[in-house]
Amino acid sequence: MRNSNQTHTGIPNGSQTTSSNTIPTAIEAVEERRALLTSLTKLNRGVFLGAESIDDSNSFVGNIENYVGMTMVPTGVMGPIVVHGTKANGEYYVPLATSEGALVASYHRGAKACSVSGGVTSMCVKEGVQRSPTFAFSNLEEAGVFIAWTTTQKEAFKAEASKMSRFGEMQDMKVHLESSQVTLIFEYTTGDASGQNMVTICTDAVCRYILENTPVQPRKWYIEGNFSGDKKATASALNHVRGKKVIAEVELKPEVVASVLKSNPENIVEYWKNSTLNIIQSGALGAQGHYANGLTALFMATGQDVACIAEAGMGVTRMEIRPSGNLYVSVTLPNLIVGTVGGGTSLPTQAECLKMMDCYGAGNAVKFAEICAATVLAGEISIAAAIAEGHFTSAHKNLGRK
Repeated sequence: MRNSNQTHTGIPNGSQTTSSNTIPTAIEAVEERRALLTSLTKLNRGVFLGAESIDDSNSFVGNIENYVGMTMVPTGVMGPIVVHGTKANGEYYVPLATSEGALVASYHRGAKACSVSGGVTSMCVKEGVQRSPTFAFSNLEEAGVFIAWTTTQKEAFKAEASKMSRFGEMQDMKVHLESSQVTLIFEYTTGDASGQNMVTICTDAVCRYILENTPVQPRKWYIEGNFSGDKKATASALNHVRGKKVIAEVELKPEVVASVLKSNPENIVEYWKNSTLNIIQSGALGAQGHYANGLTALFMATGQDVACIAEAGMGVTRMEIRPSGNLYVSVTLPNLIVGTVGGGTSLPTQAECLKMMDCYGAGNAVKFAEICAATVLAGEISIAAAIAEGHFTSAHKNLGRK
């Protein structure tokens, strides 16, 4: 990561200088990229390139069972992308781990368009991670008594949850009733962790308190009643928050759209209108091009829970032509389940990728989420331009085939 006042230093992109019949990641270009990242970021080349051994099963405790070895995924880098956020401010080189040819090149192109236009404004506007235990009662009357009691216990519930974590803080409780089944939706903030384990442990403590104090005992209860949207695309999460809700926007001048994206604002917006109408008809939740592509690659590189792409990949992309003639693009991601501590973030190469963006460790989760949204925005811009101008297929022919 560098200060945004510095001159942009782009990552050398072999695909821009080689023909479709040569390997774009030539040894010279790879070394140039590695040297640049080492000089501009906190990247440890020894760990990242595998020169230092990471085959230490003790360091993987809590991450894997029946350990036998490592699965390596090629990692490229996008950027720099200039981000102006509440926490993310500067130029960021973004690591993307993927086996899909053309993906990194496309996001890299979008990042360039954003950066030469002054950068992306990215803002985390809301946080919340849910766990939804369900309690089964014999009849509606018992369920009603239980609900009435729980509404008087919110402060007690918060106190019980706080005993289990320094960072998990219960913010709210909602009640859902179906037949004689009561689901309590507890919402927490989780500090710099993605928080799924944290909210489970905190909620379990609350449930134990409930069982000891409720005026009516449930027939059965479950720590998760499948209402929270954990690793699922749900309408409730789309319209609220799961993890971090982040919005990113940028305004591109027509000359930037022409020179970098090889398109124009009118064609891109026309494509966006058509694709949005079609995705509505398909019944999809949200309206976007390919959030999952960039987010999966970034999650893989940085030790996030990749299964959370199920909810993180939802969102809404908006494209407009402003009175100035500029192309305005925004992305709204309501479900970014990300963290910079815990989980897989401390694994050797994953930690290095977070350090590359100055996002490793405590105090960096919001910054990382804002970079995630900026990355998604870059990808939406690039793919829309490629499809609008008929370049999508040729890009995959040139970069996505062996």
